[in-house]
Amino acid sequence: MSKCNYCAFFSRACAAPDWDQYTDSIVAELNYWGQQLGKISIPTIFFGGGTPSLMPVECFEKIIYAINKNFLIAHGCEITLESNPGTIDANKLHDFCAAGVNRLSVGVQSLDNKKLKFLGRRHDANTALKLIDSANNIGMRVSADFIYGMPNDTVDDIVKLCDDINALGLRHCSMYELTIEENTPFGKMNLNMPTNDEMAQMYMAIDDRLNIPRYEVSNYATHGNECRHNMNIWDGAPYIGIGRGGAGRVLINNRWYEQMGNGELFNPLDRSARTIERVITGMRMVRGVALDSDTKKIINMEFVKSNPDLISLNNDGTRIAATKQGMLILDELLLNLVG
Repeated sequence: MSKCNYCAFFSRACAAPDWDQYTDSIVAELNYWGQQLGKISIPTIFFGGGTPSLMPVECFEKIIYAINKNFLIAHGCEITLESNPGTIDANKLHDFCAAGVNRLSVGVQSLDNKKLKFLGRRHDANTALKLIDSANNIGMRVSADFIYGMPNDTVDDIVKLCDDINALGLRHCSMYELTIEENTPFGKMNLNMPTNDEMAQMYMAIDDRLNIPRYEVSNYATHGNECRHNMNIWDGAPYIGIGRGGAGRVLINNRWYEQMGNGELFNPLDRSARTIERVITGMRMVRGVALDSDTKKIINMEFVKSNPDLISLNNDGTRIAATKQGMLILDELLLNLVG
């Protein structure tokens, strides 16, 4: 196993994973939270981080069983599995589907083999396309991740990427700007990255060329194919993070807590701090954030009213959202919006 040149997420390389130990630790965390929270309804489950498609299907089945034992898996629950091409074949994908996975997120990253090699990916474009086809053939909802804004990228390159994505007939994709993080292989290189203006032009070109409408800063979907799990989180719904590096926002007796693991971190979260988080994540979405009693306390409505080119207020005054221009400077906008 290896880590991509741009990745700054928590991970541990292991030549021979102990899947039984891993599964037992996940089940133990689920049992713990089942005792803490009771039989709450679970609308979405997301197997992400690292490469969960590497795990044996039997481990996945044990984890789903533990979730079902401790909680109520809602009817129509969205169950997503993140995957990297080359880590799962059509037969294993079919088994995951039979075990409950109904949405596959594929880390394609590029359809150009030279760029895949530059990124440190272990697969080629054809392997990624075969995985997408296999998922489509068994009726799974499919999303694909792509990276743009690599050294020497131009708007023309992004237009071609969008045309290639359009040809795939995807109903959901994520378009992530390459960000150089410290302590990564890319962070130690002196890469000739596109300028901020060039990145902004690429960002706008995606809107103009991609057939799938944007619903969040980096995410695009046809109506009804948005990632419900992420939408819930961006809207400020509670969630539990399970496993190493997994973090959550837990609501108990109308009190918010920031959480990691089953006791690794569990601190009360001030309601105002949680509301600020809701505004920050909510404003990432095209539909914006709801104006309720909590958000109205921290949002600078004078700034909203005086900047209609950056922030829109819906007709009934219940939501605010960033305009296309506002999305380009969202970080700066948020500094002025929350006060």
